Amino acid sequence: MSATTGTIIVADDDAAIRTVVRQALMRAGHEVRTTDSLAGLSRLAEQGVGDVVVSDVGLPDGDGLDSLPGLLAMRPDLSVIIVSAQNTLATAVRATEQGAFEYLPKPFDLNELTAAVSSALERSQGEAAAQPVAAGDGLPLIGRSQAMQEVYRLIARVVPTDLTVMILGESGTGKELVARAIHDLGPRRTEPFVAVNMAAIPKDLIETELFGHERGAFTGAQARSSGRFEQAQGGTLFLDEIGDMPFEAQTRLLRVLQSGEFTTVGGARTIRTDVRILCATHQDLEGAIERGEFREDLYYRLNVVPIPVPPLRARKDDIAELSAHFLKLAVDEGLPEKALSQPAIERLSAHDWPGNVRELQNIVRRMAALAREDVVGAAAVTQAMKGTRAANAPSGEGETLAARVETEAARIVASGGHNVYEEIMANVEPPILRAALAATGGNQIKAAAVLGINRNTLRTRLEQRGIDAMDFRPRG
Repeated sequence: MSATTGTIIVADDDAAIRTVVRQALMRAGHEVRTTDSLAGLSRLAEQGVGDVVVSDVGLPDGDGLDSLPGLLAMRPDLSVIIVSAQNTLATAVRATEQGAFEYLPKPFDLNELTAAVSSALERSQGEAAAQPVAAGDGLPLIGRSQAMQEVYRLIARVVPTDLTVMILGESGTGKELVARAIHDLGPRRTEPFVAVNMAAIPKDLIETELFGHERGAFTGAQARSSGRFEQAQGGTLFLDEIGDMPFEAQTRLLRVLQSGEFTTVGGARTIRTDVRILCATHQDLEGAIERGEFREDLYYRLNVVPIPVPPLRARKDDIAELSAHFLKLAVDEGLPEKALSQPAIERLSAHDWPGNVRELQNIVRRMAALAREDVVGAAAVTQAMKGTRAANAPSGEGETLAARVETEAARIVASGGHNVYEEIMANVEPPILRAALAATGGNQIKAAAVLGINRNTLRTRLEQRGIDAMDFRPRG
């Protein structure tokens, strides 16, 4: 039984979901009331029923998110958990914007839901609600996979705050896009977003890059120059590849984070800074700490809220949507409009993508430029992958049969072949026939049944392919 119990209102138009959620919450010790509409939810709330609401977004008589501010105005004591099949960053942010306590994408884990309900019940009544943020169009993050849902939820939680965020992930996963989303959706969105890549700055220029310098501070400093902290004043400073920052510069950055003040190189005047710090790395910073390469105290200052960004191989369900997005961007760049066939998408999904989303974007742009057909097939994908990191699997590894057949057909056509169908069938059909005969011990009646054809058709095809069923009869 949950340590804190209460009355939970479940609003969902799906009777099966209402039943499953009701049973799970009752097992946790809660009293549960259910409704299938916004009107029913409003009626229960007006009667003073409920401590926590679990509500779907799409209800028959309206949008659960649109109605949320009115519900909370009527019952500010309620904590509302929003669940939705609209699994986008915009939905997660809208839930935060409208004052939801938590957002869970469908399908959700029942244990996670019961934990969220317990947290909502334990929240002190005097806790301030999150300030709303504007969720505009054109959000940069693409994907509805389960792996990306957790990213969206974390972004939605930190957007209205000034907490320092550490974005973790391999190169090419889109860490800067996460940083930009946090800035663009947050209260500092009208102020500058300044990004600086620590790995791209020479070691001896790190401090002047971050904090600026005065005229005459060093040889060649002929005028005062503002640093990135000054340029980002009032906005967000994104420190990319923070793991590559030299140890000496780490010490000065730590002092700035502790005091909120800095001086330019060669300067004496203290400058007060007001920036939100976001940082990112693909490195194992805990390992760097053990090796004495990264300050432990700085790590804890920066790693207040970690947001892991999944590699593309962990979110392959997003490849089709990402590819369509990149094809649209290619059109904006002046390239012809293209679409991907299903075998092409399967071909793309067969790889592990060591270069992640950035590598996929490059491949898609190359296909848009070089493919002759309007609907790009698997053969064009294979061609575009040649000589790239994406071509990391042995030929045909992980590729579907349909994609391999399409690739082979395109090869035959390109080589000047005319009788493509027969040539493909001559390669594809014999192994199918032999597999069926081997599985049935050469029994043609059973083999025909396995293949879904009649015995006469099987006999004809065996003759055409020069296959003798007797070769598959048991010996001895």
